[in-house]
Amino acid sequence: MSIAVTPVTAPPAQVGRVVTPAGIEVWHVESHVVPLVALSFLVEGGAAQDPEGKAGVAQMTARLLDEGAGPYASSEFHERLADKAIELSFTAGADSLGGSLKTLTRHADDAFELLRLALAEPRFHDTDIERVRAQTMAGLRYQMKDPGAQATRRFFAEAFPGHPYGTPTAGTLETLPGIGRDDLVAIHRAQVARERLRVVVVGAIDADEVARRVDHAFGGLPQTPQLVATPAVSLSGIGDRHVVEVDVPQSVIRFAVNGLAWKDPDFLPAYVLNHVLGGGAFTSRLFQEVREKRGLAYSVGTSLATFRATAMTWGFTATKNERVEEALEVIGGEIDRLREEGPGDEELAKAKAYLTGSYALGFDTSTKIANQLVQLAFNDLGVDYVARRNALVSAVTAEDVRRAGARMLGDGRLLTVIAGKPEL
Repeated sequence: MSIAVTPVTAPPAQVGRVVTPAGIEVWHVESHVVPLVALSFLVEGGAAQDPEGKAGVAQMTARLLDEGAGPYASSEFHERLADKAIELSFTAGADSLGGSLKTLTRHADDAFELLRLALAEPRFHDTDIERVRAQTMAGLRYQMKDPGAQATRRFFAEAFPGHPYGTPTAGTLETLPGIGRDDLVAIHRAQVARERLRVVVVGAIDADEVARRVDHAFGGLPQTPQLVATPAVSLSGIGDRHVVEVDVPQSVIRFAVNGLAWKDPDFLPAYVLNHVLGGGAFTSRLFQEVREKRGLAYSVGTSLATFRATAMTWGFTATKNERVEEALEVIGGEIDRLREEGPGDEELAKAKAYLTGSYALGFDTSTKIANQLVQLAFNDLGVDYVARRNALVSAVTAEDVRRAGARMLGDGRLLTVIAGKPEL
């Protein structure tokens, strides 16, 4: 058996690259501190591949993968997981379908076999389909009373009208009843394949065993997925303000400006800029101006959201109905000030120091390491990105941030969605 291994030493983890005999590339972090193994994987696809009128198919497919597989009905499958304390779960996002596995090393045989069965031989039994459908629809009905969920749902509908990203990943009360077993089988067949598979394995396991177990779990899958290209899309409705009427004393606000993709040369400058604006939990401008100085909200922040076909910078807060206008004026004012002036030298230095110093906190457990690395692999950032990342952040200059800000913040106008009864 020939195994190609390329070690890369990097804080906060030593990441190796293993190519299995079946040709599957695996990022591998070996650590024998505790006797367990964590695995994360992603394949291309996700909810963006849902057929028209069948929103929720990919998410239902993911939820049903561990509801019976191979010779085991749903109850038997879960009993086998529970008997060996194996944690196995699957989910679908906008652009991917993936899963995670965690097991003690002494139960690795059972764990990887159950993972193989779930991926290669899911049952999609009618009883399980109806149960998962009912659970999902109950959750959607509950969300109809939640202003936060309502704001987020309306936000994506306005941000990406007529595009797959504008439809909830979990589907809707209108689309879920029309999803049948054939739809689930088709999505599974189209997405669960090896060609665009990204796998990370972390824990008390060496490279030879990684290759053997990954090939056992994934080697029998079809080579090529059957995907439809997701059309590129830009953030719509910039400058618009929408209200979802919900009878609550406090309104929930979602707002957004443009964003930059992971592989864009200005992504890290935009990342630093976002930290200054709203990404820093207690130090950001929005936190200081909205919460600390004016007491308008308990929480406020922004984050960069990147998808395969678009990117945006979106934010959140909640405030009393009568103070919504004031909160939006403060948020807009800080965006304008940052857009026109950029961050100060001390502010920029503190942001970079925090972002580099806190990076290791995302790698303090095997599961966190696996989840972080699989996202980097999925975005094709290279196995050495963890080694390079802090140096790249430290090298960001004030000019870089101003350039990224001009692209990200534009003219300062926002797409805004408010769920509540705001006094505007």
